[in-house]
This record gives sequence, C-alpha cells and structure tokens, in this order.
Amino acid sequence: MEIGVVGKPNVGKSTFFAAATLADVQIANYPFTTIGANIGVSHATAEHPCKELGCTPNPQNYDYRNGVALIPIKMIDVAGLVPGAHEGRGLGNKFLDDLRMAAALIHVIDATGKTDVEGQTTDYHDPVEDIEFLEKEIDYWIYGILKKNWDKFAKRIKMQGLKLSRAIAEQLTGIGVSEEDVLEALHKVGLNDDPTVWKEDDLFNFVKELRKINKPMIIAANKADATSDDEIKRLIEEGKKRGYIVVPTSAVAELTLRKAAKAGYIEYIPGDNDFTVLKSLNEKQKHGLELIRERVLERFGSTGIQEVINRAVFELLQLVPVYPVEDEHKLTDQFGNVLPHVFLMKKGSTPRDLAYKVHTDLGKSFLYAVNAKIHRRVGEDHELQFNDIIKIVATAR
Repeated sequence: MEIGVVGKPNVGKSTFFAAATLADVQIANYPFTTIGANIGVSHATAEHPCKELGCTPNPQNYDYRNGVALIPIKMIDVAGLVPGAHEGRGLGNKFLDDLRMAAALIHVIDATGKTDVEGQTTDYHDPVEDIEFLEKEIDYWIYGILKKNWDKFAKRIKMQGLKLSRAIAEQLTGIGVSEEDVLEALHKVGLNDDPTVWKEDDLFNFVKELRKINKPMIIAANKADATSDDEIKRLIEEGKKRGYIVVPTSAVAELTLRKAAKAGYIEYIPGDNDFTVLKSLNEKQKHGLELIRERVLERFGSTGIQEVINRAVFELLQLVPVYPVEDEHKLTDQFGNVLPHVFLMKKGSTPRDLAYKVHTDLGKSFLYAVNAKIHRRVGEDHELQFNDIIKIVATAR
C-alpha cells in the first residue's frame, strides 16, 4: 500500500514527508525543490493488543514502543503541482505518473495563505482554492486517459457485449483502479449501461466520483502554528463542506522532535502530545523545544503529522490491524514469537481473506478461525475487527 504526499510547491510538502519518514530529502524555501519522487517508509500507529492483555510482543513486520504498534506504510513525496499540470505545466506529467498506484493522498496546503497558486511567496492566497485546483487536476488527468479513445471504446463495449465496469477498470488498471471502484462510481452517478449515449458531462461526472473512491484525500493544513485559530476553524469547516478531513499540522515541529528523539535528547513517539527531555540541552535547543511545546503541542494536542497518517489509513482507507497466530492460547507463531505479525485488512474482510493474505495455500485450505481474545470459533463470514487476534485452522495439504 502506498500513500502519496501531494500539493503545490513551497507549502512544506517535503518537510512533511521527511517528518513522517525521517528520510533524507532536500528541503528549501523555493518551488520545485522535489524533482523526482522521494520514497520512504512511514508508520500508522495503533494501541497494541498487548497493552490490554499484559503480554510482551516479538514484532517481526512492525515496530513496538510503549504499548503502541508502529505499522509500516510506504509513502511517496511527489513533485509540486501547479495549475495546468494535466496539460504538462510545471512538472505535471511527472507528478501525475508518480501518483498512479497511490491508495490515498495527503494534500499538504499552506494554512497561512502565504504561498500563491504557483508556489511563490505572496501576501495572501486562500488555501481553500488549492483544494479545488488539485481536485480539478487529478480529475482532468483521469478524464484524459478515458476520453482519448472513448468513442471507439464505448462502441466496442456495446458491439461485443462487454461488461462495462470490467472494461473501464481494465482501461484504468495502470492507476490502480479496480472493478469494485468502477461499480461504486457508476452506482453513484446512475449512468446508462450503454456508454455510447454518455455525454462529455456524464463521463466527467463519473471520473469525479471515481477519483473520490480511488484516490481519497485528507488535508494537512500545514504551518498551522503560524496562523490564527479562526483561520484553522474556517479551513476545517470548508473542508467538511467538500467532504474532507482537515488536520492542522506543523511539519517543521514534528521533524525537529523526531530528530531530537533519534539523537537521544528527548523521548517522543510520533503522535504524542508532549516529550520528555532525556539529557542536557543548550539554551538554543531548550528554547526551540519549548516553543514547539507552547505553540504546537499545547495548542493543537500534537504536531498533527501522525494524526493525518492514521486517519488516512484507518478512516479514508478503512483498514483495521489484525494479528494472525498459530497458538491461540500463547498468542504465538510456530517459533514462539508473541504476536509477531500484523496485517492491515479492509473493513469487512473475513478470516478467509486474512488466510489468503498470510499465504495463498492457507486461504485455499481454510476451514475456520478462532478469535484468540475470546477463545471462540468463528466462520469465514465473520467480519474482522480492529486489533483482532486470529488463529487460522486449515485442512492438511
């Protein structure tokens, strides 16, 4: 799974990416600092089942700190987007190509309004306009892919009796669109099953719905500490009107805290509402950290970076962490490791889906599962819940 970090130039996008991944990226106060995409690993965080059960895990595919599971997520920081990107303006084509397989998008905007639409410094530019223009650019990008040979494509579907949803999904497989995505979008727009009668507006409205489904987006209102409470409230309300979660963030504060923690100066886990000083600091360091505590942590409750990631994973993408085990009593794998693996499963997934995720053969030979928390047998139609611990029982092969 991949999450894209997007936005126009000079809004703190690369700082957000660096804060989320601790990757070494170029950060500067001018447009198009990012030319090629930066790829790194961030983490979604969730309270670990061991906190409730009083166990000590041996994580193999995730990290564990102070009762928190840190579940790795691939993150990509793409080149800044400017109006007309779908026509090749700026680094538009590169930007859009890098977004092809992103499951969700984090749109970083400048909450202070001090960056214009081209990424240049200005007195004031309404950040809400940036939300609208990014939607438009992605819509036109997807629309362009479909529109290119639409008439011939639509006629072929009708003449050959092809399934509309499958045919469209095949056309868009290169940007990660599934047939389920297409079916959901078709249902929402209520279009005729015969694509030859679709008008241009019909196709564009379908694309808009498909973008919302296939590239769901959350807004990171960055540099929030440098703007007013009223402006933050306005951005949150405007985001709600458009169906978006808006989170006030300070990427600079998060990056500072994470670097200080990595160097051993403080104890800090991403998403915490405070930090603990571990060793002696000079006056400059003390002052900088106190400003972060006062202007960011005390004001907003966190830097917002981890909240954005978690809400993208658990709310936008509707994923739940599930822990498979072989011994439901000891909560271990075959080697005695306690809760060694976690898988992010789509809400509504079943134990059989989990079995396939662990191994294809396990899915094929699935019999039933055991919910290890309550020591109860569950069938293949059981809906997996957040932090479930599941033993898969399969036939011998």
